[in-house]
Amino acid sequence: MEVLRRAIGFDWYVWVLTDPASEVGADPLALVPDLAELPDLVRLKYLTDANRWTRLEAVGALGGDAGRSPLWSRAQRRHGVADVISAVFRDDFGCWAFLDLWMDRPAAAADLDLLAGLLPTLTGALRRRQALTFAEAAQPQLPAAGAAVVVLDEALRIGGLTPASRSWLARLLPPTGRPDAVPAAALNVAAQLLAREAGVDDHPAQARVHVSHGLWITLKAARLEPAGSIAVSLEPSTPSERLDLFARSHALSARERELLAILAGGADTRQVAGRMFLSEHTVQDHLKSIFTKTGTHNRRTLLSHALGVKAD
Repeated sequence: MEVLRRAIGFDWYVWVLTDPASEVGADPLALVPDLAELPDLVRLKYLTDANRWTRLEAVGALGGDAGRSPLWSRAQRRHGVADVISAVFRDDFGCWAFLDLWMDRPAAAADLDLLAGLLPTLTGALRRRQALTFAEAAQPQLPAAGAAVVVLDEALRIGGLTPASRSWLARLLPPTGRPDAVPAAALNVAAQLLAREAGVDDHPAQARVHVSHGLWITLKAARLEPAGSIAVSLEPSTPSERLDLFARSHALSARERELLAILAGGADTRQVAGRMFLSEHTVQDHLKSIFTKTGTHNRRTLLSHALGVKAD
């Protein structure tokens, strides 16, 4: 970011890794004027339609659309922000991140061109970074059993949590010492729920997040009735959710993804060939391609990494 700052000259930034399918934020890197404002900044970002990453083609500046941005009107303007450059890191396999650069001057065309030129390289790097999280097949010990739920109010402040959620929060949060701290991933899925309700965006209010050692969890936000609070659930990602992420991050083709899913169901080469209407030789060719892309050498290791279980 410092290299980019020297080239463009921004003041603050928010760079968020996203779930490639839902496009909801999962893992942020941010430098903002006041971290205490983070819940409000996240909420306003998701309620902002101008240059929204889910519809942005590549790079854009807020410019004359500043008045249409609740984030700028209610927060950024107060901190002297004159313009915001937004970028989305998207390829054929999903949306991997979005970036906002807060500036105290209008963005120049050269700024946009420079960032646009970096997008293909950075997008590929972000996708490969996610692929590396599957290199460790064995999941670490999971937190205690029980429903892990965090309850938030309309301002995305914590209102309650279940005992089982404390173990997850300890893994997702840096050691702040604040009992009211909320993981950024939980803020993002809750904010996406608000965006859906406001008609801003219709992507599902959920995101998959890598915790450590090959462990992925899925967060989902929903309304509690009748109180109207927001409940964010946290649970280990299902095999199908892991397979989807594994295939996307390793750039598997549609045919390779289909083969991987059938393999995960326990099929052998002959059964795979029959279900895909291919010869066994062609199945082996597809497998070789998958092994090359994923850095594995046999089916056992491939499925161990994809599903997050120890190889027998």
